[in-house]
This record gives sequence, structure tokens and C-alpha cells, in this order.
Amino acid sequence: MCSIEEQMSLIRRGCVEIIEEDELQKKIEEKKVLRVKAGFDPTAPDLHLGHTVLIHKLRHFQELGHQVIFLIGDFTGMIGDPTGKSETRKKLSREQVLENAETYKRQIFKILDPAKTEIAFNSTWMDKFRASDFVELCSKYTVARMMERDDFAKRWKENKPISIHEFLYPLVQGYDSVALKADVELGGTDQKFNLLMGRMLQREYGQQPQVIMTMPILEGLDGVQKMSKSLGNYIGIEEPPQDMFGKLMSISDELMWRYYELLSSRTLEDIEQMKKQVQNGCLHPKKCKEELAFEITARYHGTQAAKSALEHFNKVFAQKGLPEDMPSFKIDTKANLAEILFLSGMCKSKGEAKRLCNQNAISIYGQDKLRDPFFTFEPGEYVLKIGKKRFLKLQVS
Repeated sequence: MCSIEEQMSLIRRGCVEIIEEDELQKKIEEKKVLRVKAGFDPTAPDLHLGHTVLIHKLRHFQELGHQVIFLIGDFTGMIGDPTGKSETRKKLSREQVLENAETYKRQIFKILDPAKTEIAFNSTWMDKFRASDFVELCSKYTVARMMERDDFAKRWKENKPISIHEFLYPLVQGYDSVALKADVELGGTDQKFNLLMGRMLQREYGQQPQVIMTMPILEGLDGVQKMSKSLGNYIGIEEPPQDMFGKLMSISDELMWRYYELLSSRTLEDIEQMKKQVQNGCLHPKKCKEELAFEITARYHGTQAAKSALEHFNKVFAQKGLPEDMPSFKIDTKANLAEILFLSGMCKSKGEAKRLCNQNAISIYGQDKLRDPFFTFEPGEYVLKIGKKRFLKLQVS
């Protein structure tokens, strides 16, 4: 068993905040097997690399001998997390939520150890709640405190509706920690309010308050907005290996180091050494990015698939004379050219995209100019050339 400091160092890796760190260290010093919880609402069928930041931290706790609880929010998923939303989310049916949950159960074991993982569904206890139980739960918190949330406060100020059921979301997430007797709960930085709710409710129900750990939100391929399927800047963990490898090769050199820290199994010391070698000119950043793409692709698809993806990438891109760090963008529905250039981050606005079209500065690589900003693409894969030096790999499905 490694020392307390070594354990805490692994736990701190990539973590933004621990509340309270001294409480966590005390629990570990007591050699207690901690119950470590992270919840995921199955609002979409696929997990992407942004989700795996939390899952990898769960894996770290497993490596240290602790019990991990992967909580599938099949009940909360029907409410819809209001965090960061400017309007009430569309409710999902029980059937939609359960269908998505099945895909989560399959995908998480690409990272977690099944023998050390407890899968829980919060409908197990929430479906048993009576009206009086909800009244009791709601009595634990005030409307004034709830309105301290930035998203609720902003919507109230803008006279946008807030449904009563949205207040239930943080309360139910907090009660999940009571039901599971969690010692630690992980979540993204945007989940801090909900995580603190669990800590508070545990005290109200006579339990020791959980330690909460916030993890960073992973930026998507554009390096600006958080990884999201709706924005098309994501890498799904079940994407074909060639697509996964190509997308990872498309990220910027700066973003590469963040992906290394949050997604790679390399030690922080190894990563820092690579950085120094790049800065000294002893190592090309392309080589580092290639190794990152290979590691992650091999993790989800196997070594042979990663080798084939590497060969495909070099054959298709390097031999065409296209830039190896060309960004990728994927859309699930038809969008016009101006929207694609804006959403992909290639243009700062749709107006800029329209100006470039008028200047004959946009084309499908090797083909005619695209002069119509409202042009739509048929399903397929395209390489767009923007100006003289910028390229975008576009996938339309």
C-alpha cells in the first residue's frame, strides 16, 4: 500500500476543489473503505471523453481499495438537471432514460473494475417516496437559498419561468447521498451547488457529511466550449477507432496537455518531462499527440485497432498534404454552411462566415468555391478550406 501522501497525490490529480481535504485525509488514515459516489443522468445514449474525467477519478479510488458507486440517475433524468440552463429542460420518458442507462452500464466497464463497482439507480429509493416524504425533504431547504443559484437567479431576473419540479433536482441528488451513505461524491465544477446539497442533507438526516470533489469540465475539440454532443465537439468512447484517433490528432497543441492530464494514464512527472522536451525542441508536439491518440484509442478499442487507426491517419491525411492538426466537426442534422463555420469555431460569427463566402474564401477542398452561406451538405465526409491556410474536417450524418 502506498503512503498517505502518495494516495492523496493521486486523488488530487486533476481535481479543482476538495471540500474538505482534511476530512478526506482523516478518513483515509483511518484505513476506512470509502463509499465513493458519482451520478450520471442518462439523458443521451453515449458517453464521451468529457464524462470519463469523472470515471477515471473513480478508477483512482478503486486502485486505492475503495468502493465505487456509479449512480445512474434514472429518476433525476426524468426531472432534468437545471444546472447552467436558461430555460426548463424537456422531460424524458422513463423508457428513454432506461434505454440510455443500458448503454452506460456497458460503456463504464471500459474504465472501471466491475468487481469493485456498485451500480445503483436512484429510482430504487425515490419510487418509494410518498407525498409526505417529499414534503419532509423540501422542508430541509429554503426558496431563498435555492434562488442563490446563478442559473435560477438569472432566469428570475430575466422573467423566464422556473418550474417547481426544477427545485426538486438538487434536493433529490442530495438525498441520493443520504440513501447511499456516501463518504465522497464527485462532480463537475458546475455541480458544486448540488454536491453541497448532499453534504447538507446528510447532516440533516444524522449522517457524517460527505467530502465533495469537483473535477474540471473538459473542453471539446474547439478548445473553448465544454465537450458536448449537441455542440458537435465531442469524442464518443464508442466512436470508430479511426474517427477517435483523427479527432484526437485535430486538437491544438495547448489543449493536448490538458487531455494528457485528465485522460491519460501517464504520471504527471512523465507529462511534465514531455512538456520540457517539447519546449527544448527535443520532441515534436505531433509525436506527443500521436502517443495520446494511440493510448486513448487503444483503451477503448484495443492495441491492434489503434495501430490500424494510426496507419489510416498517416495514409489519408499526411499523404494528401493536409495539415495533421486539422480540426474536426460533426453534426447529426443538416445545418447550413454559415452555421457550421460558426458552431465549429472556424468563424467568430455567422456574419463573418457570410463575408468569407462573398469573398470566395470557402471551398470543399479540391472542388468548387462555396459562395452560398445557406448551402447544406448531404450526409458524408468533407474537408473544407477556409481562406488559404485553414482546414476543417466535416462529418455530416
